[in-house]
Amino acid sequence: MASQGIHGNLLEVTVVSCSKLKDTEWISRQDPYVGIEYGSSRSTTRTCTDGGKNPTFQEKFVFTLIEGLRELNVSVWNSNTVTHDDFIGNGKIPLAKAISQGFDDSSWPLQSKTGRHAGEVRIIMHYTSGNKPPKDSAQKPSKGFAPSAPSYVAHNAPPAAMYSTPPPAYPPPGGAYPQPYPAYPPHSCANYPPAPYPPQHVTYPPPPYPPNPAYGSHYPPPPGSPFPGLFPPPPY
Repeated sequence: MASQGIHGNLLEVTVVSCSKLKDTEWISRQDPYVGIEYGSSRSTTRTCTDGGKNPTFQEKFVFTLIEGLRELNVSVWNSNTVTHDDFIGNGKIPLAKAISQGFDDSSWPLQSKTGRHAGEVRIIMHYTSGNKPPKDSAQKPSKGFAPSAPSYVAHNAPPAAMYSTPPPAYPPPGGAYPQPYPAYPPHSCANYPPAPYPPQHVTYPPPPYPPNPAYGSHYPPPPGSPFPGLFPPPPY
């Protein structure tokens, strides 16, 4: 495959996994993620929680190629929630094989800050010459396909009548609907409402009640009573 004129073409990059990464955690398992840079574009995979030394990602990214720039920068980090993320390692991935053959599935070494081996990252790249993004969104007929069918035009048909028969009158005439309940008040009641009750004459104040003979007829007791202050007097 010719490698001339790559500017503007698309390169698909799939981050598959990492293996034998340097462990930056002492107690728990590390949470790695991968960052890829091409020119001014940067993409980052999701964080593989508890991925440890051999995380798996399977994430694809698309980059627009730039003439004269034929390598990717890849870096691997350990995600931390409290402190800054820990750097694990980085490396450079050449694009020569992917551009010349259209496909490259390889594992690339990573180096720590001190230049020591920090593991490997597996990258799959797909490239097809001439797969530039479309500049015009308008559809154009392409070779090998039948021309598009003409747009459908409806024949002039007489407009349909809105109603075949006039709608029924509303409300309906009397007797159209049965009356579920009789009229109120019923027509059989000749005298309605009823006549008011005659008022009752009550004298006020009411007459006093007669004295109870069991307790005597006088209260308080007359002076000189043998039981002053007691009423009624106890029986003899």
